[in-house]
Amino acid sequence: MTFDLALLDGKICTENPSQSEAEAIGIVGNRIALVGSSKEVLGGCTAQTRVAALGGRRVLPGFNDAHVHFYLGGASLSSVQLRDANSVGELRERVAAFAGKQPKGEWILLGSWDPERWPTGSQLDCRLIDEVTPEHPVFLTRADAHTSVANSLAMKLAGVTDATADVSGGEIGRRADGTLNGIFKDAAQALIIRAIPPPTKGQMVRALQAAQTHASRNGITSIQDMGLLGIQALQCSADLFRAYQELHHSGNLTVRVSLHTPLAAWKRLADLGVRAWFGNERLRIGGVKAFADGSLASRTAWFFEPYADAEWTCGIPSDDMSNPEQMLNDLAACDEAGLQLAVHAIGDRANHEVLACFEEIERRNGRRDRRWRIEHAQHVRSCDLHRFSDSGVVASVQPYHLSDDGRWAETRIGKERAKETYAFRSLIDAGAKIALGSDWYVAPINPLLTIWAATTRRTLDGAYPDGWVSEQKISVQEAVHAYTVGAAYASGDEQIKGSLQTGKLADIAVLSADIFSIDPADIGGVQVDMTVFDGRIVFERD
Repeated sequence: MTFDLALLDGKICTENPSQSEAEAIGIVGNRIALVGSSKEVLGGCTAQTRVAALGGRRVLPGFNDAHVHFYLGGASLSSVQLRDANSVGELRERVAAFAGKQPKGEWILLGSWDPERWPTGSQLDCRLIDEVTPEHPVFLTRADAHTSVANSLAMKLAGVTDATADVSGGEIGRRADGTLNGIFKDAAQALIIRAIPPPTKGQMVRALQAAQTHASRNGITSIQDMGLLGIQALQCSADLFRAYQELHHSGNLTVRVSLHTPLAAWKRLADLGVRAWFGNERLRIGGVKAFADGSLASRTAWFFEPYADAEWTCGIPSDDMSNPEQMLNDLAACDEAGLQLAVHAIGDRANHEVLACFEEIERRNGRRDRRWRIEHAQHVRSCDLHRFSDSGVVASVQPYHLSDDGRWAETRIGKERAKETYAFRSLIDAGAKIALGSDWYVAPINPLLTIWAATTRRTLDGAYPDGWVSEQKISVQEAVHAYTVGAAYASGDEQIKGSLQTGKLADIAVLSADIFSIDPADIGGVQVDMTVFDGRIVFERD
């Protein structure tokens, strides 16, 4: 056996129970041919073998991000950057500077503004940005992606006026006198999005290329793409798949993709006979994404009890969930067609209702290996935890959000309910399978930051050095397992990836430090030194 690539003298976490640690890996083509000692692997090296001496660095299976919006992530890399703007004034200045470099009439999108960084009482209003964007329609998304602000030109182009009625599953922001302030929440965002020109295939391909380059720098070799957001998710779902196919057919796809399509598009897949996990080792479809509610930050996550700082509301069921009987029937039809179901649920009521939907579908369609998913599973009542395991539901979670939300979540829902938020420890102890992801572009795609958040539960403001709701911490080993084996299980790929063992795909991440031996508080500063995808090195840090 002659190896094409050999990794020697490493500390290899294989995620293979029968051989948990190793020193070297020999690769032939795109497969792992040998996992063992450096001496064993050297026996298969020739002058043609590319040899990488790792010098004792930590090696993991390539990270598999179980929840991303990959096109939006790529597009956000070249959009206006607002996440760290510390006031509405700074936001306005950045938008003005960005607009000055864009062609007249070009839409200014994304941004990821974070009002929790602003002085108390600050309010974003379209009037603040109208003056600096007279020739550019603007639709800037809050960091949670469930609230956006439009300038007056964008609202004019979309035909939205003071007389526009509220929509199911969303809210339109208004001033005290009833006039529009430019704020649109959840389903109401579609009122503006419908006026935004959909990205061309070329724009999509370029954004995906930028996204996968960024992913490779972070040791990510697989992603599970939840598609675009809002009305464009439906409009562009086929175009997004075509863009991925173009990259794949040209040999330029350097991440493995499992693509989910919106619930409203399920029949297109079913009519073609597509079932869950259809495709090949690089590109798969067959998953359907639905929504049960909104987000905690925007107060649109759906709870049993009212918000502590907005006692008039318990949040908003999504547009999908506004007709529960129709949603149940649609989900059941998807399941009967063999498609995988993934449902966004943040609030405890949303999680409860989605679990009930899954249980009813199992009663209708019988029991089988489905790997249903709840995306986020953010606030789950203790009495509902066992239902994940009972129904085989994967909790697809994004720990970095807790480091963000922990700064202000207790003002939204109170200290007592916060004890049941991001309950990773309780989910694992209840027998649930969890898969880790980032939710990029909403949060950074860096897996080391995700693992840092899951294991320390520290918040971005440093207010909880011992961890916010610290009893819900998980170990570094558990976090790595969920980011590799758990994520592969969630996408039906555990037979070909997720662990480093003979016969599996050669997707590997090499780290700058051993995250199993350092203080978890330092994991966020660890870097990826090398990424191997499909048997070849696609990223190597200088």
